[in-house]
Amino acid sequence: MKSVLFICIGNCCRSQMAEGFARSLGKDMLKAASAGLSPTLTVSEDTIAAMAEVGIDINDQFPKEFDYRLAASYDIIVNMSGFDLPPMETALVTEWKVTDPYYEPMAVFREVRDEIERRVRNLIADVERNGTVTEDLVGQRIASKQTRKPGLWQRFTAWR
Repeated sequence: MKSVLFICIGNCCRSQMAEGFARSLGKDMLKAASAGLSPTLTVSEDTIAAMAEVGIDINDQFPKEFDYRLAASYDIIVNMSGFDLPPMETALVTEWKVTDPYYEPMAVFREVRDEIERRVRNLIADVERNGTVTEDLVGQRIASKQTRKPGLWQRFTAWR
Protein backbone atom coordinates (compact mmCIF):
# COMPACT_ATOMS: atom_id res chain seq x y z
CA MET A 1 0.00 0.00 0.00
CA LYS A 2 1.22 3.45 -0.92
CA SER A 3 -0.03 6.48 0.98
CA VAL A 4 -1.09 9.49 -1.05
CA LEU A 5 -2.04 12.98 0.10
CA PHE A 6 -4.00 15.26 -2.25
CA ILE A 7 -3.66 18.98 -1.53
CA CYS A 8 -5.57 22.01 -2.79
CA ILE A 9 -6.47 25.41 -1.34
CA GLY A 10 -9.75 24.85 0.54
CA ASN A 11 -9.90 21.05 0.66
CA CYS A 12 -13.50 21.34 -0.44
CA CYS A 13 -13.38 20.52 -4.18
CA ARG A 14 -10.39 19.10 -6.09
CA SER A 15 -8.53 17.29 -3.34
CA GLN A 16 -11.79 15.84 -1.99
CA MET A 17 -12.63 14.50 -5.45
CA ALA A 18 -9.16 12.97 -5.78
CA GLU A 19 -9.38 11.38 -2.34
CA GLY A 20 -12.79 9.94 -3.22
CA PHE A 21 -11.55 8.45 -6.50
CA ALA A 22 -8.38 7.06 -4.90
CA ARG A 23 -10.34 5.45 -2.06
CA SER A 24 -12.86 3.94 -4.46
CA LEU A 25 -10.70 2.96 -7.44
CA GLY A 26 -7.39 2.30 -5.68
CA LYS A 27 -8.54 0.85 -2.37
CA ASP A 28 -6.31 -2.23 -2.79
CA MET A 29 -3.11 -0.24 -3.33
CA LEU A 30 -3.58 3.33 -2.09
CA LYS A 31 -4.26 4.79 1.31
CA ALA A 32 -5.68 8.20 0.39
CA ALA A 33 -6.15 11.43 2.32
CA SER A 34 -6.59 15.10 1.46
CA ALA A 35 -5.85 18.49 2.98
CA GLY A 36 -6.06 22.18 2.21
CA LEU A 37 -3.69 25.09 2.65
CA SER A 38 -6.63 27.16 3.92
CA PRO A 39 -9.46 24.67 4.49
CA THR A 40 -13.10 25.66 4.33
CA LEU A 41 -15.63 24.54 6.92
CA THR A 42 -17.38 22.00 4.70
CA VAL A 43 -16.97 20.10 1.45
CA SER A 44 -18.74 21.91 -1.37
CA GLU A 45 -22.24 20.59 -2.05
CA ASP A 46 -21.45 20.69 -5.78
CA THR A 47 -18.38 18.50 -5.15
CA ILE A 48 -20.51 15.96 -3.29
CA ALA A 49 -23.15 16.05 -6.05
CA ALA A 50 -20.60 15.70 -8.88
CA MET A 51 -19.05 12.67 -7.22
CA ALA A 52 -22.46 11.13 -6.52
CA GLU A 53 -23.20 11.36 -10.26
CA VAL A 54 -20.41 8.81 -10.85
CA GLY A 55 -21.41 6.61 -7.92
CA ILE A 56 -18.87 7.79 -5.34
CA ASP A 57 -20.18 8.89 -1.95
CA ILE A 58 -17.90 11.39 -0.20
CA ASN A 59 -20.41 12.54 2.41
CA ASP A 60 -18.14 11.30 5.22
CA GLN A 61 -15.17 13.36 4.01
CA PHE A 62 -14.41 16.74 5.57
CA PRO A 63 -11.86 19.56 5.10
CA LYS A 64 -8.54 19.17 6.94
CA GLU A 65 -5.63 21.56 7.28
CA PHE A 66 -2.34 20.77 5.54
CA ASP A 67 0.46 20.03 8.02
CA TYR A 68 3.78 19.76 6.24
CA ARG A 69 5.33 17.80 9.12
CA LEU A 70 2.72 15.05 8.70
CA ALA A 71 2.68 15.36 4.91
CA ALA A 72 6.32 14.28 4.72
CA SER A 73 5.28 10.84 5.99
CA TYR A 74 3.24 10.14 2.82
CA ASP A 75 4.75 8.24 -0.10
CA ILE A 76 3.13 10.52 -2.70
CA ILE A 77 1.89 14.08 -2.46
CA VAL A 78 -0.29 15.49 -5.22
CA ASN A 79 -0.31 19.28 -5.09
CA MET A 80 -3.22 20.97 -6.88
CA SER A 81 -2.99 24.22 -4.90
CA GLY A 82 -0.84 26.20 -7.34
CA PHE A 83 1.46 27.10 -4.43
CA ASP A 84 4.94 25.74 -3.78
CA LEU A 85 5.01 23.40 -0.79
CA PRO A 86 7.75 23.44 1.84
CA PRO A 87 10.63 21.00 1.35
CA MET A 88 9.73 17.39 2.17
CA GLU A 89 12.65 15.10 1.47
CA THR A 90 10.82 11.83 2.13
CA ALA A 91 7.82 12.26 -0.16
CA LEU A 92 7.51 12.30 -3.94
CA VAL A 93 5.58 15.39 -4.97
CA THR A 94 3.73 15.98 -8.21
CA GLU A 95 1.94 19.11 -9.37
CA TRP A 96 -1.43 18.67 -11.03
CA LYS A 97 -2.64 21.81 -12.76
CA VAL A 98 -6.38 21.36 -12.39
CA THR A 99 -8.91 24.20 -12.56
CA ASP A 100 -10.42 25.16 -9.22
CA PRO A 101 -14.20 24.79 -9.69
CA TYR A 102 -15.10 26.73 -6.52
CA TYR A 103 -17.87 29.26 -7.34
CA GLU A 104 -18.13 27.88 -10.87
CA PRO A 105 -21.20 26.31 -12.52
CA MET A 106 -21.88 22.59 -12.12
CA ALA A 107 -20.57 21.95 -15.65
CA VAL A 108 -17.10 23.01 -14.48
CA PHE A 109 -17.31 20.69 -11.46
CA ARG A 110 -18.07 17.83 -13.86
CA GLU A 111 -15.13 18.69 -16.14
CA VAL A 112 -12.77 18.91 -13.16
CA ARG A 113 -14.15 15.66 -11.73
CA ASP A 114 -13.55 13.84 -15.01
CA GLU A 115 -9.99 15.18 -15.29
CA ILE A 116 -9.19 14.21 -11.71
CA GLU A 117 -10.63 10.73 -12.29
CA ARG A 118 -8.36 10.31 -15.33
CA ARG A 119 -5.32 11.45 -13.36
CA VAL A 120 -6.11 9.21 -10.38
CA ARG A 121 -6.60 6.23 -12.71
CA ASN A 122 -3.17 6.96 -14.24
CA LEU A 123 -1.62 7.19 -10.78
CA ILE A 124 -3.17 3.84 -9.79
CA ALA A 125 -2.03 2.20 -13.03
CA ASP A 126 1.51 3.45 -12.46
CA VAL A 127 1.61 2.10 -8.91
CA GLU A 128 0.11 -1.21 -10.08
CA ARG A 129 2.54 -1.54 -12.99
CA ASN A 130 5.72 -0.41 -11.22
CA GLY A 131 5.02 -1.01 -7.54
CA THR A 132 5.70 2.67 -7.01
CA VAL A 133 5.24 6.00 -8.72
CA THR A 134 7.69 6.56 -11.54
CA GLU A 135 9.77 9.69 -11.85
CA ASP A 136 8.08 10.33 -15.20
CA LEU A 137 4.68 10.65 -13.52
CA VAL A 138 5.85 12.42 -10.42
CA GLY A 139 8.54 14.75 -11.66
CA GLN A 140 11.29 15.15 -9.14
CA ARG A 141 11.86 14.86 -5.44
CA ILE A 142 11.52 18.12 -3.60
CA ALA A 143 14.96 19.60 -3.06
CA SER A 144 16.33 20.16 0.41
CA LYS A 145 15.70 23.48 2.09
CA GLN A 146 19.23 24.64 1.34
CA THR A 147 18.85 24.23 -2.42
CA ARG A 148 15.21 25.17 -2.84
CA LYS A 149 14.61 28.80 -3.71
CA PRO A 150 11.92 30.73 -1.80
CA GLY A 151 8.58 30.46 -3.50
CA LEU A 152 4.88 30.96 -3.07
CA TRP A 153 4.78 28.77 0.06
CA GLN A 154 6.78 31.33 2.04
CA ARG A 155 4.55 34.15 0.78
CA PHE A 156 1.39 32.15 1.50
CA THR A 157 2.39 31.26 5.06
CA ALA A 158 3.54 34.83 5.74
CA TRP A 159 0.15 36.10 4.53
CA ARG A 160 -1.80 33.65 6.67
